[in-house]
Amino acid sequence: MTGFLHHNLINAVADVERGAVLAIGNFDGVHRGHQTVLQSALETARKTNSKAYAISFEPHPRTLFKPESPVFRLTPENMKARVLQEFGLDGLLTLPFTRDLASTSADDFVDHFLLEKAGASHVVSGFNFMFGKDRMGTPDFLRAKGVSENFGVTIVEAHEDENSEAISSSRIRRCLGAGDVVETAGLLGYRWCVAGEVIKGQQLGRTLGYPTANLSLPESCHLAHGIYAVRLRTEDGILRNGVASYGRRPTFDNGPALLETFIFDYSGDLYGQNIEVSLFSYLRGEEKFESAEALIEQMDKDSLEARSVLGGVKPLSELDMNLNFANLQVG
Repeated sequence: MTGFLHHNLINAVADVERGAVLAIGNFDGVHRGHQTVLQSALETARKTNSKAYAISFEPHPRTLFKPESPVFRLTPENMKARVLQEFGLDGLLTLPFTRDLASTSADDFVDHFLLEKAGASHVVSGFNFMFGKDRMGTPDFLRAKGVSENFGVTIVEAHEDENSEAISSSRIRRCLGAGDVVETAGLLGYRWCVAGEVIKGQQLGRTLGYPTANLSLPESCHLAHGIYAVRLRTEDGILRNGVASYGRRPTFDNGPALLETFIFDYSGDLYGQNIEVSLFSYLRGEEKFESAEALIEQMDKDSLEARSVLGGVKPLSELDMNLNFANLQVG
């Protein structure tokens, strides 16, 4: 990510420009609600000719306190950085979320991390973001701290969708669990992406005439099993249309869940490459077929439907254009 600063805020601060505007939050998903916070930071930074950085936390705080039920992450750190860069931010400063950090007072958090480490001139947060021991870092606390320490503070109110419902990461997780990637895209403002290194599976798709690029998603991923119309971006930045299956292959082995993507009109070798897959439409649920021939017949239908869907899609935003339409190669 050329020109985009991506640092651990505890260990590396040399490249952080002093006087920056900081947007602070978990930003899991970088959804439309988050984007109002980020846009406010960008606009403030432009007025003062400053850099705009996001400050976020890894792992997600809920995962630290309940490791037995880790949060279904919409945007793991590297994907979050990718989306933030495409949105226009100058960098992502990550704080390792530990019990020590959780026990840091709100005063010390601002003094040490936001001011001393990150050199903030202005801090932007959402209306419901709280930080520090016992969650004492409320919006009112941050405003008062800004006055006493001479830095600007903007608190951004809730952002609702077209039906006056609050947009939240939890709501988006529920949508993905139901396979509703269209609703998910509406809440995000872009098509949801996953990323990872292509691994070797059992090469069953190759024997069926549908060779796939396989990703193993985290166990905490609760995406509905089924067939999706997708776009896949390879390491060279080229985006291609395809159809993907997420599930356990019940016709064959009912094994560990994999995201298996067949790219239309492509014959390259992607093993070991880091790729992105964006989900545009849920076509059907995962099924067990009586024979390989019956499965192939259905896969042919799925491919035709995916081509039709992808042939008519339009970008939802400039961010969606950057992530899911730029450098598209068809045929």
